[in-house]
Order: sequence, then C-alpha cells, then structure tokens
Amino acid sequence: MPIDQPVVLTAAQARVLGALVEKEVTTPDYYPLSINALMNACNQRSNREPVTDLDEDTVRMALHGLEDKGLAGRARSSDGRVTKYEHWLGEAFNFTRAETALICVLLLRGPQTPGELRGRTERMHRFDELTDVTAVLQKLMEREPSLAAVLPRQPGTKESRYAHLLSGPIDAASFAAPPVYAASGGEGVDSDRIARLEAEMSELRKGMDNASLTPTAYMPASGAGVDSQRMGRLEAEMNELRKEMAALRAKIDDLFA
Repeated sequence: MPIDQPVVLTAAQARVLGALVEKEVTTPDYYPLSINALMNACNQRSNREPVTDLDEDTVRMALHGLEDKGLAGRARSSDGRVTKYEHWLGEAFNFTRAETALICVLLLRGPQTPGELRGRTERMHRFDELTDVTAVLQKLMEREPSLAAVLPRQPGTKESRYAHLLSGPIDAASFAAPPVYAASGGEGVDSDRIARLEAEMSELRKGMDNASLTPTAYMPASGAGVDSQRMGRLEAEMNELRKEMAALRAKIDDLFA
C-alpha cells in the first residue's frame, strides 16, 4: 500500500530495512532472509556506519514496527519451513531502481556526499555521472512528504552531504563532522612545543658537554646519568609529537585535495 504520510523509523528499524533492501539486490539467491541471516546483515562490519550489535529480540521488534508501517515483514512466498523476511519498500513508495539504491545506502551508512553515494551504490545501481546522483536525490527531496535532505556544508569540504528523512527531521548538528584544526592553529601550537623541546635539549647537550670537560674529581656522580635519562624522555616526546603532526598534515591534505 502506498505511503503518503511521514515515516519515522527507529535506528534499529532503519538498519533492518536497509539490510533487507541491500541483500535483495546483492545476494538474491539467499533472499528473503531468515532472522539469523538478517541479524548478521544488520551487524556486518563492512558498509555499515555505525557498526551495530543488534540482538535477535531487537531485530524482531524492529520487524514488527516495520510491518505495522507497511515497509517489511514475513515473506509472502515463504514455504513455511523457516520464517523469512522481506521488505516492501517498492510498494510503499513506488521507487525506481536508482531511488531504492540511494535510500538503501543512506539507511545503512548515514549522511554522505554524492560522490560517496555514487561509489557505494554501484552494486545496486550504476550512476554514470555525478549529476545523475544529484538528480535522483533532488527527486527524493521533492517528494511529498520529502524523503531526503541536504545538510549544511562542513568547513573545508567541497561537497554537501545528503541524508534520508525516513527517521524524521534531521538535526544537522548531530551529524557534524569532527572539528578540523587548520595549520595556522593546531600545527602552530605543536610547532611551538617542538621548538621549546629542542631548546631544552640543546641546553642539556651543552651541560653534558661541559660536564665531560670537567675534571672527574669535581663531576657529580649521578648528574650525567640523570641528564641522559631526561634527554631520552625529551627525544621520545618529540618523536611522538612529530608523528601526530604528520597525521594532522595528512588529514588536512585530504580535506583540501
């Protein structure tokens, strides 16, 4: 039965629905799915964001909720020996293959850019151009009620992300990308710290060099050992800090590539 009212899915219902849609296309020989196969599909480690650990009771409750909404339930063609489950997304929304693919990946992986969606829907539907993706997203946004929305572009990114609206209105702040620290901020602080450490190490080296020129009778017994230990700690701290800076530069390069 076609749906003409807003749908609000729980997180578990969205994951179950997305998993059913995906497996119908990618593993048709094993579809519809048994409850165990569906639970494994929901909790698989690849192509899922976030990765979940739904138990059988949670999956069953999600299925009951989806059945009440006319979106999924027991397979109508099941032979009766093992209960299997299927989705009815096509009947509910009269989706094209392209629309089904985009909604599926959005259900399984959350907000994504058109470029990400194009790559991740390839097994379900091939989009020849990026503009084909945005055109279908626009159709989903123009439906009544709307089924997709564009999120505000994050600082330092080239593409906007899109999200489905099958779980209700989007709180853009909850999907904000982690803060990115520009080179003038985060790296500047780390550079100052490295400079301070290098200066301290230089002073230590001078002190150790002077100590080596001092007659043995007047040199403290433990001073050189203490300085050597301190030098080792400073060098380890600097190496760790350089690694952190290299990782930060790589992230910044990826964002602005």
